[in-house]
Amino acid sequence: MLDPAWLFRFSGTAPPRYPEVFACLGMVIGLYGVLCLDVARRPEGGRLIAAVGLAGKVIGPIGWLLLYLRGSWPLASGVLILTNDLVWWLPFGLYLADSRRPADGEITR
Repeated sequence: MLDPAWLFRFSGTAPPRYPEVFACLGMVIGLYGVLCLDVARRPEGGRLIAAVGLAGKVIGPIGWLLLYLRGSWPLASGVLILTNDLVWWLPFGLYLADSRRPADGEITR
């Protein structure tokens, strides 16, 4: 959010024409962090938030892959996918898998 052009400098591509869009995206991602904090505080009620989070972490890399295959984004920009998306697959996946199991003593239908 504070440096919306860092990825473009890192990957050697032209800076964004409208860096404010990337700054706004950084703000939105920061707000996702607030939601994740709420799930950590009340894990029994965070299934939907975690599912939406995981969906975004899967759809984002698909979009990046399409941009890379079209030649629009360089391979070096994939660092964003590694550090911002793929690292979350396991925690979100484990949380969602665990949230499907009934708690001790809980009656299921």
